[in-house]
Amino acid sequence: MNKHQEEFQTVTFPLARKEDWQKVLPIKLIDLQPGIVVVDCLDWVLSCRDFKKIKVIFHKAGLEIKLIQSNIPETIVSASSLGYQTILKLEENEKAPNISRTSNLSEKNKSSILFHQGTLRSGESLDTEGNVLLLGDVNPGAKISAGGDVMVWGRLRGVAHAGKDGNNQAKIVSLQLRPLQLRIANKIARGPEERPQEGLAEEALIEFDQIVIKPARINAFKSFNESNNPSNKP
Repeated sequence: MNKHQEEFQTVTFPLARKEDWQKVLPIKLIDLQPGIVVVDCLDWVLSCRDFKKIKVIFHKAGLEIKLIQSNIPETIVSASSLGYQTILKLEENEKAPNISRTSNLSEKNKSSILFHQGTLRSGESLDTEGNVLLLGDVNPGAKISAGGDVMVWGRLRGVAHAGKDGNNQAKIVSLQLRPLQLRIANKIARGPEERPQEGLAEEALIEFDQIVIKPARINAFKSFNESNNPSNKP
């Protein structure tokens, strides 16, 4: 049990495909005292629109959400993009070790996802042959690269390279995509200068032979989900 669960009431969603959370949640909240709660969304894939509905349900019960937990990257990204404090729940063998300043960490299993928790600072780099999911920021002077997709749970202001071995289907996704340089396969682009739209994650991908940046789709992190959460497959 973490410190958030010790200090606050916890509300746990039903398992996905077992019950409808929109019907179950109001019932779960009846016996709770008004105040701050931690919400565990388990294996539900929830969008920003879903979290707006959830906020209304909790507000009617006199409850304020302190923290969102989930097993699903898409759900955490949706919650984070709306400003909620979040935790992605990982198995112990899925957690990547912390890297030291000026270090370079490689993962050789192309089918795996490399998870790293913590900000990459100037002079640091993170590299993998598969997909990479970083929970933190990539500061100017830092670099993150992957043979597959790059997902940054925070501000991407350094250099990012997805599809480094020539995969032009790879993408770069971030809660705030303002890198010094973007690379996907052999394409290179500078990050946009205008401020991002509030509450929207962004993704960069190749369209019509050039890198474009747009609001992230609700299934932008589907590849992370399917490879790491087999219970979500039909």
